[in-house]
Amino acid sequence: MTDPAAVERDAAEAASAFSHPPVAPDATAAYGEHPDQLVDFYAPRGEGPEKVPLIVVLHGGAWRAPYDRQHITPFVDFLARRGFAVANVEYRRGSSLPHQDAEGPMAGRWPETFDDVAAAMDALPGLAAVALPRADVRRVVVTGHSAGGQLALWAAARHVLPQGSAWRLPSPPMLRGVVALAPIADFAVAEELGVCGGASAQLLGGAEHFTTRLPFADPAALLPTGIATAVVHGRDDIVVPARVAESYVDAAARAGETVGLTLLDGAGHFPLIDPAADACAVVAEEISQLAW
Repeated sequence: MTDPAAVERDAAEAASAFSHPPVAPDATAAYGEHPDQLVDFYAPRGEGPEKVPLIVVLHGGAWRAPYDRQHITPFVDFLARRGFAVANVEYRRGSSLPHQDAEGPMAGRWPETFDDVAAAMDALPGLAAVALPRADVRRVVVTGHSAGGQLALWAAARHVLPQGSAWRLPSPPMLRGVVALAPIADFAVAEELGVCGGASAQLLGGAEHFTTRLPFADPAALLPTGIATAVVHGRDDIVVPARVAESYVDAAARAGETVGLTLLDGAGHFPLIDPAADACAVVAEEISQLAW
């Protein structure tokens, strides 16, 4: 049973993170024909180098339709004010209707959620070159929060997808690295802990598909990647417990790869994307270390 004090703290952290008004982008471009196949671009604020790293952001929300890219725009703006060019990616998510086997809407679409992330990542260099002239597409870091953290890790691992996968890349993506924020990074552990009402299994199409689709989607199964990877997680996270991240890092070690893990004391799930929280500055520093 979750400690009532932890629940109260989580609610306060969420309220703080969502108290910031959405920040409008400087430009928007489509990477496909579906209304959700969009990328918002944010130019670096103020003076700086002629070319700056491009940070790709994948929002969270348990891959569910009610949670779109708007809620993460204050964090995106925070990165732009740190001098980065930023791309905020939208993608198709699950139904807005309640799901019979879980509380709340269905999580994700198979295969559309992954189709979109793959298509967006492939299109971004060309789109960013037009929308963000200062973006250096040779210095790209992908980051994501919660479900978006899973997608960020997946986007960096497409070259190790099983043979025959439509999403597989023939060689590693051109990334400086990936910074995953409280990611749902090990689906088996996430399901064991009931993370987001069984969202991981829903993303894969239900329990009947969980085992067969796991090798195509679970970051813990897609190792080693050879891509510099850092995970930032709040020790007090009750939405995606830190045990999920720790399991992913352990899986990486067993695969012969070192993944950096920063566990933040006194932080839960939402301070990582809250510009008013100290944790957000830690995240920006982790991104900077890889980007520059």
